Amino acid sequence: MKKIVIVGNGISGVTAARHIRKLSDFHITIISGESDYFFSRTALMYVYMGHMKFDDTQPYEPSFWSKNKINLKKAWVKKIISEEKQLLLENDETLAYDVLILATGSKPNKFGWPGENLEGVQGLYSKQDLELLEKLAPNNVICNHAVVVGGGLIGVELAEMLHSRQIPVTFLVRESNFWNGVLPDHDSSILNQHIKAQGIDLRLGVNLKEIRSDHLGRVKSIEIAETGEIIPCNFVGLTAGVSPEIGLAQNSGIETRRGILVNQFFETNITDIYAIGDCAEQTDPLPNGRRSIEAVWYSGRMMGETIAQTITGNKMPYKPGHWFNSAKFFDIEYQTYGWVSNSHSKPKDEMQLHWHSLDNTKGVTLSFDKNEGTFLGINTFGIRMRHMVFDQWLNEKKSIEQVIMQLDQAQFDPEFYKSYVSEIQSTLLTTLSNSVL
Repeated sequence: MKKIVIVGNGISGVTAARHIRKLSDFHITIISGESDYFFSRTALMYVYMGHMKFDDTQPYEPSFWSKNKINLKKAWVKKIISEEKQLLLENDETLAYDVLILATGSKPNKFGWPGENLEGVQGLYSKQDLELLEKLAPNNVICNHAVVVGGGLIGVELAEMLHSRQIPVTFLVRESNFWNGVLPDHDSSILNQHIKAQGIDLRLGVNLKEIRSDHLGRVKSIEIAETGEIIPCNFVGLTAGVSPEIGLAQNSGIETRRGILVNQFFETNITDIYAIGDCAEQTDPLPNGRRSIEAVWYSGRMMGETIAQTITGNKMPYKPGHWFNSAKFFDIEYQTYGWVSNSHSKPKDEMQLHWHSLDNTKGVTLSFDKNEGTFLGINTFGIRMRHMVFDQWLNEKKSIEQVIMQLDQAQFDPEFYKSYVSEIQSTLLTTLSNSVL
């Protein structure tokens, strides 16, 4: 019986295991040193905030794995011995495989800041990070001030987590607006205002110079590069993005760049070794402008489903379709479908239409090709829309006028939520008319 070994028990690795099991009777082992069972990584913040217990983050009952004949092994892998098709574990045990799938995920970025390895400094990605956060910042007595460095999704999540325990937070963002490496300035400004309204000390356009220590080697303050300001603190969260976790691959002769290099079938340069999820970097151009590395839950799930087909004999290329993602910024839910460029890299042929509510807690941005008049993408803030509707409109290359006029079809549960569609349509059509004129 063919032995399938998957390194990593995140969404991509577990999805691959589940779908391989549906399609075959192969022997499947998932190995991870992080946790006993697969858990929802996006739910870690809610454990810290007291909304759930860690056990609640496990989508499957413990019996699920034995029932589906998926073997779980808690261990760290030290090296891949590809010529012998074996894994060498940290305890020097070996594990044989016929097919190996690397789903090793990401790791928090560090940029060589002085003091980044002090006690009281950490990222937020793993179960171990959550446990360390509980130790370092359990309350506002042990941690009377925190600094979060990096203006992405993990950064705003960590700020919200600390704020939930009444810990004062200073949030350092090097961009001129929050997340404007992704969002147009109009959208970023909505989030700037919302983050500040929660009581977060949001500092825009600043960089961390160094993290300073006390006489015991623990964090006592940080210095801002541009101003020289010293901010006392006893916790620093480094959340300046993540990078593919490629250490195991590099140590085993597998070709890497930023990520583990794979083709459209997730094949590495070594036969019978594949890579999926955050750690994988596509060498073949992807359709619809998709990026070569996508550290996103939805992408990881799709990769797991796709590779299962190939492993079980139905060789299938990865075709992820149109980009989509979702997130939450304190009380504001965010969705994006298709492409809405940020203000600094917007192509000259892309035009954008904006609407926002009077209280600035809800907003919509639509992008379109000004030459063809075709719909390119949408960002929504505080308003839920239907993914499948926008996916269909993108496939059909609907005109921007058609999308605006039919926006009511994309409403999510309109009977339970106030509808802003008429107001949005009126504003966007007026803006579109003026821009055409």
